[in-house]
Amino acid sequence: MKGARPGRFDSGVCQLTDRLYYTDSFVHEFDARVVSLDDASGRVVLTLDRSAFYPASGGQNFDTGWLEVPEAGRLAVKQVTEDEGTGEVLHFVESGATGLQPGATVRGFIDAERRRDHMQQHSGQHVLSAAFEKLYGFATVSFHMGDESCTIDLATLSVHAEQMRAAERLANEVIAEDRPVEIRFASVEEAQTMGVRKIPAAAREKLRLIDIRDFDLNACGGTHVRSTGQIGAILLRKSEKVRQGSRVEFVCGLRAMATARRDFLTLTDTAALLSTHIYEVPQQLRKWQEELRAAHKAQHRLLEEVAELQAERLLQSAELRAGQRLVVQYLPDRDLTFLKMLAQKLTRSGHVVALLACGGAQPSLVFAQTAGSSTDMGALMKQTVQALGTRGGGTRDMAQGGAPSPDSAESAVRRAAGAVG
Repeated sequence: MKGARPGRFDSGVCQLTDRLYYTDSFVHEFDARVVSLDDASGRVVLTLDRSAFYPASGGQNFDTGWLEVPEAGRLAVKQVTEDEGTGEVLHFVESGATGLQPGATVRGFIDAERRRDHMQQHSGQHVLSAAFEKLYGFATVSFHMGDESCTIDLATLSVHAEQMRAAERLANEVIAEDRPVEIRFASVEEAQTMGVRKIPAAAREKLRLIDIRDFDLNACGGTHVRSTGQIGAILLRKSEKVRQGSRVEFVCGLRAMATARRDFLTLTDTAALLSTHIYEVPQQLRKWQEELRAAHKAQHRLLEEVAELQAERLLQSAELRAGQRLVVQYLPDRDLTFLKMLAQKLTRSGHVVALLACGGAQPSLVFAQTAGSSTDMGALMKQTVQALGTRGGGTRDMAQGGAPSPDSAESAVRRAAGAVG
């Protein structure tokens, strides 16, 4: 069994879990003894004297897999964490560990595909962080490994596109050179003289160092490849400003291949819809945007003309009430935008009160009056929407609100007309 070492289970007492991945990240099977078992919380939690399961830590996700238990069968390991107080690795397993007791022997199996992915992402992050620091002096503040992509936060206000391309190229050159990646151990004092990129603030007596030959040396407790070529590739996705600097999103290895394939298929489908080549998609979309803006402007001009004509017609037949013209109109096929446009046309001169409603998918109300008229449109709208059970409001001269249905919108403007005098 590759990388296995004698367990530290002694007379039923285990001080710390012996972490097999510390010296060999390619240990996928191991034997161990159960130190403790806790199922009081409704979840079964095991501690072992030795384990190859990586607990979530340092931005890296935990391993999954299973434990083979004599007389209990196979138990899936769903989550792995670290007890910060004792340093023990906690294995959360599915229920069914009937008869399993401390001292029992188990055999652990790591999900090798998940482990390989995590190794590619984490080792790739070391290479990428070192590339940004060597090229531009951008220190990595934090690292996060997600299920689909990874991110590093850099201590800089912004990362330009050219800097992204340069860092990506350098990182992939290091991968192509297939440099050895070795695990080393050193005291804090020794590490301070070795050029370690970042020494943790709460450093332990011995630091575990990941050494990418002649390129990067950094303290890390995660799982890593044996040589940079096993990372496969690094693909940078985007950068954005965050509170502590700039965040760069990236993917490595098989994730990079899958992401590039998905991007290509998306771009190919888009190009087919536009009847153009994939490299001409941006140009075609910019052309469509310009045409769409021109069409919107033309449509707005047409609506302005329609609103103008309709305002003239409505004013001609408007009721005179208390020295002002009252327009009460329900437009079943119009929307809120047109109502506001029409209200502005109606009230721009003379003394006019316009109570308008529309139907459609979002029935709406617009109450408006010529500036300085006597009725408070905001108060009238508030009273109306309260009766409808909806929301709305506005100023003394113009207000808008919603209605639960076209019929209620129409009846609401009719009732509101009774308050205008």
